[in-house]
Amino acid sequence: MLLVLVFSLLATCSTAEEKAPADSTPLRLTDVSTAEAFINSAEVVVVGFFKADEGNGFKEFLAAIEEVKTLPAALCSVKEVWTNYSINSDTITIFRKADLHQENLQLSKIKKLDSDGLVRFLTINDIRYITEYNQASAVGLFQSKVKVHLLLFANRGSTDYKPLKERLGALAPRYSGKMLFVLINGKEKANERALGYFNLKSSDLPRVGIYDGESDKTWLMAPGEISIERVQNFCDSFVTGELQKEKQAGESEAKNEL
Repeated sequence: MLLVLVFSLLATCSTAEEKAPADSTPLRLTDVSTAEAFINSAEVVVVGFFKADEGNGFKEFLAAIEEVKTLPAALCSVKEVWTNYSINSDTITIFRKADLHQENLQLSKIKKLDSDGLVRFLTINDIRYITEYNQASAVGLFQSKVKVHLLLFANRGSTDYKPLKERLGALAPRYSGKMLFVLINGKEKANERALGYFNLKSSDLPRVGIYDGESDKTWLMAPGEISIERVQNFCDSFVTGELQKEKQAGESEAKNEL
C-alpha cells in the first residue's frame, strides 16, 4: 500500500502558489554567529560551502539559486563555520526547520554536475512547515527521516483553501521533527489515488488525516470544523499513542462510515 501512495504522489504535479522572490545575491557567511542567524532566518535555506570562488560547481550553484528564487542562499568559505556543520569538502547544504534536517550534497561525489541537477536537488528538498504535494516535493517528503505526515486535503480555489493552509502552517512548528504537514489539492486529478487511500473524494473535502509511513496506517480526523485546537488535539493523540489505540479498536466500523 505504501508503494501505491508513493507512486500516486510522484505523479502529482500541482502548480505552486506564488511566493515573493528572495534576493538572488548570496550572502557571505563570515563566522559561526552569522551562519546561525542566516540558517534560523527562514524555514528552508541553502548554503554553498566552497573553499574558493570558481571552484567545482560554483557557477552551477549560482545559476541554480538564481532559478530557485524562493530559497534564501548564502556562500561560506570560512573553516570555522565548516567545522561547526561537519563540512569537509565543497558541499551544497540545505537546512530545514520542518524536520530539523541538514541535507548535504558533496560535490566531489557527483558524476555529472550541472545547474539542472542542482535545481532538482534544491526543489526536492524544499520541505517547509506545510508543503504542497507536487512531483518534486513527494520525493523529498518520503526521503525525510520523519515518516509521519499530517495531511490537509483541500480543494484549490475553494474559499477555505488558503486560510486552512495558513492555519495549519502556523501550527506545524510545534511538531518539528515529529510530523511533516502536507497539503494535498483535491482538485488535482492525479491526487485521486491519494484521496482514495483515505476513502475520500474531492466532494468530501476539506478533511485532515495522518499517514504513518512506518506502519503504513492512516487515520482521519472526525468531520467538522478544522480549527487549530482540533488539529492539535488530533496530532497530540497520535504522538501519545492514544489515536492508534482508538482506531485499531474500531477500524472496521470507522471505514464503513466513510
